[in-house]
Amino acid sequence: MRPPDKVIKVSLAEVKTAVKPHILVTPCVGSCVAIMLYDKLKGIGSMAHIMLPDINLSKARKNRAKFANTAVEIMLEEMIDLGAARKRINARIAGGADMFPAVNRTDSIHIGKRNIIAVKEELKSRSIRLVAEDSEGNHARSVEFYLEKGLIMIKSPLYGNREI
Repeated sequence: MRPPDKVIKVSLAEVKTAVKPHILVTPCVGSCVAIMLYDKLKGIGSMAHIMLPDINLSKARKNRAKFANTAVEIMLEEMIDLGAARKRINARIAGGADMFPAVNRTDSIHIGKRNIIAVKEELKSRSIRLVAEDSEGNHARSVEFYLEKGLIMIKSPLYGNREI
């Protein structure tokens, strides 16, 4: 059982950054992608729940946490402000599911896949190593990021729980 006073909820189109022993939690990641960045030495982590691949594809650009290509920048800034070292930061991702396959059949790449590609490109461009992922499929997930040890628990009603 996780202590409720240590849990920080990350909502859709939001970035939250914290230090151990906090737990970052985001529910219901479908075609969106949860990005988790972590500095193990300092126990500093950040989680984003992004909705879209690129801010330049949207007219509504006010919330930079909504997009893959701008959320990672926010996450890094917040982590470094708390004392993380960029060279120690690694990444894990979850989500990018094809939640509505019938709708997406006409698209060459559905939004979930586009989100995953954009996140991976952004991480690569910033030299952040992706160490694990639980992505694609056709199901939503909830994500719990335990900053004490860097443990990430993926929970799915269809596929059970797994650690990445």
